[in-house]
Amino acid sequence: MAAPLAAAGSGVSKAKSLSRRIDATDTPVIDFTRRVMATRKDAMSLAQGIVYWGPPPVALERLSARMASEPAAVSGYAPNEGLPALRAALRHKLAHSNKLPSAFLNALLALCDVEDRVVLFLPYYFDHLMAMQMTGSADRVVLGECDPATMRPSLEWLKAELAGPQPPKMVVVVNPCNPTGVLLSRDELEGISAACAAAGCWLLLDNTYEDFIFAEANRSLLRSALAPLEPHVVGGEGAIYLWARLPPGCEDDRAVVEWLVAQAGVCVIPGSACGMPGHIRCSYGNLSPDKFPTAVERLRAGIAHLAQHGMTHMGAPPPPPQQQQAAS
Repeated sequence: MAAPLAAAGSGVSKAKSLSRRIDATDTPVIDFTRRVMATRKDAMSLAQGIVYWGPPPVALERLSARMASEPAAVSGYAPNEGLPALRAALRHKLAHSNKLPSAFLNALLALCDVEDRVVLFLPYYFDHLMAMQMTGSADRVVLGECDPATMRPSLEWLKAELAGPQPPKMVVVVNPCNPTGVLLSRDELEGISAACAAAGCWLLLDNTYEDFIFAEANRSLLRSALAPLEPHVVGGEGAIYLWARLPPGCEDDRAVVEWLVAQAGVCVIPGSACGMPGHIRCSYGNLSPDKFPTAVERLRAGIAHLAQHGMTHMGAPPPPPQQQQAAS
């Protein structure tokens, strides 16, 4: 016989728990950066991979018009299979390219079992590892090798892994790469694809940033702030990121992020979130053009001090460029 329910107001309760898979999943690094930024009111973010501009005006205009003309259609239930016009638009989009980052988990569930090995090249996109953790497959992740100077996946390593006694069932490649900002060439992708096809291995290409390929001017300002870390700075070819190795003695990249916020008033992503401690990821897409130069100057001052003096007190962050000009 089932035990009776506790009487209302009796104060008797039992602690609830999450699944072991969820407990073993990393906390999103963005939660960490938000907590750190909350410690300083004027902190500026070069961390999260978002862009400062909104949807195209024509999309907002059409949404507004639809809501005005057919309010019930907008707020009511849609067909289970999705809106016909939206499905047609998605079919057209997917016939040319694929940039549905949220589909990674579904692809993982559809193609791999919990015991299957999956390659994530270092440094990996943290959401991909979290998806593996949430499905209970974290111990089956194979960390792929990249050239340490260029952060480009090693085809030689991949071929050897695919020819091994326990070949992976899936290889994941992000292009342009999050977190490095490296853009692979067609020849590089075809080499990886051919190796996977020959081994009967799934190749999952995450092309979320396929339309984010910029000219030199779009990243030169941020790269100049990282000059003290050269030649250990890569990326900027695609996506919205630069990737840099921190100076010796700064391997605790989370401590560096906290120090940059406290001392320089600017935030970046710690490389340990992507499997590579002692590195940082910097985004050049999430601040508007009028705010971005100030954040870059703060990062420039912080990195210069870090390279020369380590994580010591550096004083107030530099003022915005317009204030510097007025003072001179």
